[in-house]
Amino acid sequence: MEEKKISEIKAEYDEILEDQLDSFINEYIADCRPGVAKIIGIAQKRMEKLRIEKERIETLKFYEKKYADYEFICGIDEVGRGPLAGPVVASAVILPKDCDILYINDSKKLSEKRREDLYEKIMEKAVAVGIGESSWQRIDEINIHNATYEAMRQAISQLDPQPTLLLNDAVNIPEVSIKQIGIVKGDAKSISIGAASIIAKVTRDRKMVEYDAMYPGYGFAENKGYGTAAHIAALKEMGPCEIHRRSFIGNFV
Repeated sequence: MEEKKISEIKAEYDEILEDQLDSFINEYIADCRPGVAKIIGIAQKRMEKLRIEKERIETLKFYEKKYADYEFICGIDEVGRGPLAGPVVASAVILPKDCDILYINDSKKLSEKRREDLYEKIMEKAVAVGIGESSWQRIDEINIHNATYEAMRQAISQLDPQPTLLLNDAVNIPEVSIKQIGIVKGDAKSISIGAASIIAKVTRDRKMVEYDAMYPGYGFAENKGYGTAAHIAALKEMGPCEIHRRSFIGNFV
């Protein structure tokens, strides 16, 4: 059998998925050509990173394992408490007990590309996902804390099946009868809360990109409504638009 060209092996490596790394390494590790050895070395480093990531994900399941007697464990998180404009968005996510999605983390620690990829995987594999939203008008009306809780309750109400335990990012949600566990910095300590933070972040970011087209000049696609220097400068120059939170912008207009 004719020996494969190194360029062909490299092209094959570039296309393989993470679960194919082991078989790829075993197939070519005996090839003594320096070019192949280099490719195998790269594959082995990738394999080691994958091993470390799998260990991290298992650590991230600590609370899910601790409360494994509860059938449907739901992670809850919100995005958008601090911006000057736009809604606050909450997400509630029930992951399967044997969830194998890698790279879940606090959404703020992930690149936009990684968040988008994980959003699709979570939506595909989750047992249930709920998304709640409180508008800028509602935030002005009842304050950001109550509006956040309202969005969280909306998200929970959408779940089917309903959760038997809630893992929350540091808060206790009023007017909810389901047992709750508040975890400080939970989006970096619980795979369920991390998943919820990703769903909420991607959902809100997509909305802010849409608002950028509707209300140009404030940079909503880039700043997502947060009070960056450029956003504040635009706010002072143009005044507020419809989606600005009047209760947040008193220092600037």
